[in-house]
Amino acid sequence: MSAQNAARKTLPGTPDDTTALLAADEPAAFTIERADGAADFVLVCDHASREIPRSLGTLGLSHTELHSHIAWDIGTAAFARLLSERLDATLILQNYSRLVIDCNRPLTATDSVAIRSEWVDITGNEKLSATQIDARRDTIFTPYHDAIRMTLDARQRTQRRTLLVSIHSFTPKYLNVVRPWSIGVMHRHDARLGGELLTLLKRDKRMEVGDNQPYAIEDASDYTLPVHGEARGIAHVGIEIRQDLIGDDAGQKTWAGRLASLLKQAADAMRQ
Repeated sequence: MSAQNAARKTLPGTPDDTTALLAADEPAAFTIERADGAADFVLVCDHASREIPRSLGTLGLSHTELHSHIAWDIGTAAFARLLSERLDATLILQNYSRLVIDCNRPLTATDSVAIRSEWVDITGNEKLSATQIDARRDTIFTPYHDAIRMTLDARQRTQRRTLLVSIHSFTPKYLNVVRPWSIGVMHRHDARLGGELLTLLKRDKRMEVGDNQPYAIEDASDYTLPVHGEARGIAHVGIEIRQDLIGDDAGQKTWAGRLASLLKQAADAMRQ
C-alpha cells in the first residue's frame, strides 16, 4: 500500500471508538506535486497547512489563533508551489497543522504534539492517551515522511542527483523579540548546498541574511533534514523566510523568482 493510501487510524478512547482521525473525504497527509519534475531539487514543506481534522474540532482554539503562525508557516505553501513551478522540482506538502502533530519534530520531542505555543494553550492536545497520539503519528506523520523517503529512494535507484530543500517561514517577532532577518539558511554537518546559497544571498546588501538564524538544525527540535538529508548523505538546506515577506501574492512571486535563480546557481557551483 502506498503512503498516500495509508489507512486512516481509528482513535480508541474517544466517545466513539470507531471514529477515525480523518474522514474519507478529507485530504490525505500529504500532497506531491511535479512527481516527475526534471530538476535536481526535491522541495518539502513540513508546515504548509493550518487544517485540523474535523474529528478534532478546533483543538480549543479561536478562529484567529487557528489562522495565525502558531498553526502553520504562513505563506510557505503558495511560495513553495511557485518555486516548484520555476524549478520544475518535485514538491511534497504536509496537509495538516503542526498543532495536530509537528512533522518536523522527533516523535520523542515534548512538542511533537504541543500543548502550548508561545502564549497560547492548546487545550485540545491536553491529556491525550497514547492511542490518540499514535493515531496522529500513524495517519499524518508517518505517511508524510514515507512519501519523502520513497521519493528519495526512487531517485537513488536511478542514480539521479538530488538536492533536498526544506521550506519554512518565521515570524517578524517572537515572544516580543524582533527578528531582523529577511531569510535564514539552515545547515549543519553538510554545508555543500547551504554554504553556496548563503554566499549568494549575502551578496544582496539590501537584506539581512541569517546564517542558522533565527533557527538552526538541532537533533532535539528537527526531524526532516537530519533524517532525510544528513543520514542519507544528500546535500540539503533549510530555508526560512520572514512571513511578512511572503504573506501575499507579490511577495511570494518575488521570493520564488529570487530563490529559483539562486538555488540553480548554488547547484551549478557545487559541480565545480
